[in-house]
Amino acid sequence: MPLDDYPPLTAASDRQQLKLSERLFATRRLSLDIARPLSPEDQTVQAMDDASPTKWHLAHTTWFFEELLLKPFLPGYRIFDDRFAYCFNSYYNSLGERHPRPKRGLLTRPRADEVAAYRAHVDENLRRLFEAPIQEGARSLIEVGINHEQQHQELMLTDILALFAANPLRPAYRTEAPEPAALEGGAGEWRAVKGGIHEVGHRGGGFAYDNESPAHEVLLRDFRIFSRAVTNGEWLAFMEAGGYQTPSLWLADGWAAVGGEGWRAPLYWERIGDVWHQMTLYGLRPVEAARPVTHVSYYEAEAFARWAGARLPTEFEWEIASLGEPQPAPFDFARLLPSPAEDGVAPMFGGVWEWTASAYLPYPGFKSLEGPLGEYNGKFMCNQMVLRGGSALTPDGLIRPSYRNFFYPQQRWQMTGLRLASDA
Repeated sequence: MPLDDYPPLTAASDRQQLKLSERLFATRRLSLDIARPLSPEDQTVQAMDDASPTKWHLAHTTWFFEELLLKPFLPGYRIFDDRFAYCFNSYYNSLGERHPRPKRGLLTRPRADEVAAYRAHVDENLRRLFEAPIQEGARSLIEVGINHEQQHQELMLTDILALFAANPLRPAYRTEAPEPAALEGGAGEWRAVKGGIHEVGHRGGGFAYDNESPAHEVLLRDFRIFSRAVTNGEWLAFMEAGGYQTPSLWLADGWAAVGGEGWRAPLYWERIGDVWHQMTLYGLRPVEAARPVTHVSYYEAEAFARWAGARLPTEFEWEIASLGEPQPAPFDFARLLPSPAEDGVAPMFGGVWEWTASAYLPYPGFKSLEGPLGEYNGKFMCNQMVLRGGSALTPDGLIRPSYRNFFYPQQRWQMTGLRLASDA
């Protein structure tokens, strides 16, 4: 049965269960909407080791529900294809062997239409699961599964951009005109934030991942944080001042990356004549000075901050400064670029993921979950840096003050930017 044809739940259904099912199926539909503009060929190719094919994302998020939810909680569930677990497991060692991540682009089989059939099979059985009262253990797994698929929706978009940026035809994912050009922006200002003992981390009241807990107290000194993210225009000034040619600005590993990778500008920037252009989901377009700079690594962000006479905020400074900030508008296909700041002030959520100066480490008292979900976050707490805030590509459910994104310091393919901080 196609997902759009599912009958509504009965009026006697539990209201909380109704809300959960609506969120689940809306999330499942959005993944299909993201893939809809793509050809089967687009969905199969892998641009680089860090990225995954769209088809793989669609299948992996489906396998997640099949493996962790339907198999243990739906009596009589029939596995769609026993071979798919090897193909679409990501990093769950406790759930068996898996296809190597750098070779996901070799999975020409199963075909895209077979992956679509796999999703339909699992979605139909998810609908069956909701015909009876949901067990509490299943309810929590559905919540994790929704948030997990939202994470992959953002990855789908950034991985599509990586793929199209590598294509000499520079195809556009969205052919509709993007939002109006951002020609001017406000200068921005420094905001003073009072130090002291502050509570950070997830305080309850909604879903959160285990790496956001336990909530705990930290001691912060007075500090300042800028009212908006760093812009393309400011990054151009950094480039023109020789930022990529000045070793004193860079951490040693960052300078090695500049030389080894040939960095001279953010990822997806290229100079055509005298004008810098940027590859976006709308295709190749001139760099707009007022938009937040994006697709920069931690190393680049740290070097820029040093050049600007400032620094990156710690993740706890960022979190405390963000409390009370407005949430972004719901995710919208019409907004696939970070918006410019109005009057030099921009919300801290939903523009670009902002690098912080903090290593991705466990909070005091952190314990990984039992079972396969214990592999979700804890085992990656090494050699990565924390980002906060969410981007224009981030689904709504992943945006909150305590959310901790994390990437290796050299990675640039996500929509990553920065906001400056300084001591008071």
